[in-house]
Amino acid sequence: MESGALLLGVFLALLCVGVVRAADTVAVGRPLTLGQTLVSPGRKFAMGFFQPDGGAAGSWYMGIWYHNIAVQTPVWVANRDTPVFDPSSSRLAITPDGNLALFDGTGSIAWSTKVNTSAIANATDTVAVLLDTGNLVLSPASNASAVLWQSFDHVGDTWLPGGKLRRDKRTGEIQGMFSWRARGDPAPGMYALQLDPSGAPQYVLVANGTREYWLTGNWTGKFFTGAPEVAASSGSSGYSFAFVDNDEESYFTYNFAVNTTVYRFVMDVSGQVKGWFWVEATQGWNLVYAEPKARCGVPRGCGAFGVCSAGEATACDCARGFRPRNPANWGSGDYIDGCVRNAQLQCAKNSSGGVDTATGLKKEGQDKFLRMDGIGFPDDGRVVGAASTGDCQSACLGDCTCSAYAYNTSCFLWHGDLQTLQAGIGDDQAGAGSLYLRLAASEIPGARSHKWRNIKIAAGALGIACFVVAASILLVHTTRKRRTARVNGLAVGDGCVSYKYSDLQYLTKNFTDKIGAGAFGSVFKGQFSDSTVVAVKKLEGLRQGEKQFRAEVSTLGTIQHVNLIRMLGFCSDGGADRKLLVYEYMPNGSLDRHLFRKTFYVLSWQVRYQVGIGVAKGLAYLHERCRDCIIHCDVKPENILLDADFAPKVADFGLAKLVGRDFSRVITTMRGTVGYLAPEWISGEAITAKADVFSYGMMLFEIVSGRRNFEQGERRFVASSSACATGAEEQATTTTAFFPLLVARRLAKEEDMMALLDPELEGDASADEMRRLCKIACWCIQRDIDARPTMAEVVQVLEGLTDIEMPPVPQFLEVLAGQAIQESVYHSTEQR
Repeated sequence: MESGALLLGVFLALLCVGVVRAADTVAVGRPLTLGQTLVSPGRKFAMGFFQPDGGAAGSWYMGIWYHNIAVQTPVWVANRDTPVFDPSSSRLAITPDGNLALFDGTGSIAWSTKVNTSAIANATDTVAVLLDTGNLVLSPASNASAVLWQSFDHVGDTWLPGGKLRRDKRTGEIQGMFSWRARGDPAPGMYALQLDPSGAPQYVLVANGTREYWLTGNWTGKFFTGAPEVAASSGSSGYSFAFVDNDEESYFTYNFAVNTTVYRFVMDVSGQVKGWFWVEATQGWNLVYAEPKARCGVPRGCGAFGVCSAGEATACDCARGFRPRNPANWGSGDYIDGCVRNAQLQCAKNSSGGVDTATGLKKEGQDKFLRMDGIGFPDDGRVVGAASTGDCQSACLGDCTCSAYAYNTSCFLWHGDLQTLQAGIGDDQAGAGSLYLRLAASEIPGARSHKWRNIKIAAGALGIACFVVAASILLVHTTRKRRTARVNGLAVGDGCVSYKYSDLQYLTKNFTDKIGAGAFGSVFKGQFSDSTVVAVKKLEGLRQGEKQFRAEVSTLGTIQHVNLIRMLGFCSDGGADRKLLVYEYMPNGSLDRHLFRKTFYVLSWQVRYQVGIGVAKGLAYLHERCRDCIIHCDVKPENILLDADFAPKVADFGLAKLVGRDFSRVITTMRGTVGYLAPEWISGEAITAKADVFSYGMMLFEIVSGRRNFEQGERRFVASSSACATGAEEQATTTTAFFPLLVARRLAKEEDMMALLDPELEGDASADEMRRLCKIACWCIQRDIDARPTMAEVVQVLEGLTDIEMPPVPQFLEVLAGQAIQESVYHSTEQR
């Protein structure tokens, strides 16, 4: 009896071991069903049935996701086009011919690996194993190295480390990343990242399979010419990027030196390719890479009848007379569904009966046209014969499928949905001008439908209106007087005032005068009755609780420094959409406007140098003088405002998370802008005030050069006719894609720094100040946190109170060496 029990125990133990060992495997007789998951050996990835967030009810997919991340993030989906609707009776199993297939409830195959297994001695010997790389591999159980099929050869929308984006030279097949159709729909969408079909060593973003809209530029062996931030190696704590080209295939691949790093490239539904890091401290994904940076550069990115506006907080908006088709998706930044009409067109009234034959005028009630100026035209317009604007309008009006027209010596008609509309384009640019959008008459002001009924109603209401107007004048006068007294009274004093939402509506004229937009919302100009101007930031996406929000802004309202923007008050009336901050108004706007957009006023070197000192003083105050250390987390020119005398004030520090004196404590809300982020954001190290020091150093380089550190190859130096070859080549080196590397190298060689100065200054700068500023900037961006100075030390150096030794070239900048300068010289020579 005891021996029988012992044998049973041994059998159960062996069975358990077998189950554990098979937890990452699908084999004959061991299918994967609903409620079960495969888990990779190191428990990094899992596979099973899932439903995407926001997806269609009842649609199930077989996919792979991160096992140890709370936010379920699919990285590969088998049945992208064919969801199953009865998961309880569906299964992933090995077929009799050795393939891996997904069977739906009826026994039909919804998806299969479809490989030729005839060369295998025993086809039923195959197994599918989920690896720690996230790769699902089909191979014979007796020879795991003989890979028959793997998911890494069939990338979906996500490119994982170790995977390949390849071109098969034998078949010509190009493997790319294809976006999802929508946030909750894994079916292949319209956007793809793939190798250049011409064979050039570069990636292209393609819309609808044909239209190329962004290029990485050729691979130099160390980086892409159009995307230098994607480099061959980022040091021992970074990633390696490599291009392989042989007789059978060419492909790119990448890996991370630290095995615990969780990173993914995604072909997003927005049409941008994005790089995401998982940050354990914040339990969230952090965006560190996105191309193309110009959101409006993505064709059809705003969907049907969506209008893209560059520089706005919300990239897309519906054209007048339209509303989002899927408001929930628009709220999450997915605009691909586009917009639908508020009122249907009246095509039946636009036929011959729509025009009065006696007068030649359009009859009431038919469709009309809304003029939209400064619009980039869609590229699918059709030219028709028309001698005038009126003839062009009539041609569109007579065709029920015509959605818009434009006339500029030729008549262009657009039919069906309008795609790729972009606002803010100069009428003098090719392919842009005034577009006439077809709308129902009720959508256009001044529509004359129901004219006589309106006249009767107006006449009947005239007597009542006279009385109402008289009463309203008295009421408005009294209310305005009371409100003005109340608002002005609240604004007096040193404390942080709590405003009512209605008061801020009144001050900003119902938020109509927009003066800027940032990561946390839009900024509107407001004015008190005594002509005092303020800036009101309407916060968006803030999830703080009411008590925490009030506590933080009340504390921040007491912070005053000549180089910090002063918070005058706040509003927290109920919902998340009614949280606002009131700041002093800065008439000269943000620093980026003067550095990069080249206003009529060029900032002198004296002003730039004082801006550098002022910002350093403001940050030093936040880091060391406040009761609690405040780490800004997003230092960049957009967050440096200039007053009437061009004195700098650091803005948006009030939105950074307050931390205690313990500098090893990790911030719980991760923010920042690519190009200014310190390396520790990506490597997962503790975030301290030295992260601000890094961002500040990157900004100093831009103050010197007058342009972005990263320009993506958009600007090329063109030598003037009077420039000699040597001078042209020298100046061409200043236009290379990564300016900080040039500064660091010139300092190391003790060369003249003035050649790197913004050409707009025409050499009018102090050479000593220039060198001092460049030295401290290089110290600020050192990889070693302890090597970076504090902001207080930066102030002392810039004011000439202390000196510093020559900085070493930051090691992580070396990846951008090599052909960077030669590339710039080549282009300058080519254009000469």
